[in-house]
Amino acid sequence: MSAFVMAMFIDGSNLRRTAEALGFEIDFKLLLTEFVTRGSLLRAYYYEAIAEEAMEYTAVRPLTDWLGFNGITVVVKTAKHYDDGEGRRRLKRNFKVQLTVDALEIARHVDQIILFSGDGDFCPLADAVQRRGCRFTVVSSLRTPQSMIADGLRRRADEFLELDILRERIGRSVPIETGGGQIGSRAVAARSAR
Repeated sequence: MSAFVMAMFIDGSNLRRTAEALGFEIDFKLLLTEFVTRGSLLRAYYYEAIAEEAMEYTAVRPLTDWLGFNGITVVVKTAKHYDDGEGRRRLKRNFKVQLTVDALEIARHVDQIILFSGDGDFCPLADAVQRRGCRFTVVSSLRTPQSMIADGLRRRADEFLELDILRERIGRSVPIETGGGQIGSRAVAARSAR
């Protein structure tokens, strides 16, 4: 009997924002370990959009380097600034098409696609992957002050994994600052508040 085969697709900034809203950071070594226990991981992809002017000096560069050296396919795209029509400058991330193409290409070789994002723009991807007979799992959160997952994406998924439940297995605490220095961690403070 062959092992259950899967591929992971990580929307880097979306996953970081969700974990931050929950009060922890993702430990990607633990994340890989957690999901390898669930089946055979054929491939893992990490997508990051970086502003044009920050390509060389970005804070995520050490992370993307580590991921690349540890077997994860890293896709970095240049984000473009645009005017949103209301006078505000916004950053347009342009990797969604690339992620979708990569997922559809690999879907015929795996049993399950795992998407780490709550972005509703991925609803058509969920439908297309499922039409190919592949399970579609979404990892995001409903427990943040504002839900980080689009309702349509959560409803389309064969399985929804709450990131907050995975916190103990894939996260590390984020130090919190007070006027006099660090007093603990956001993860501890969040647990204490419950």
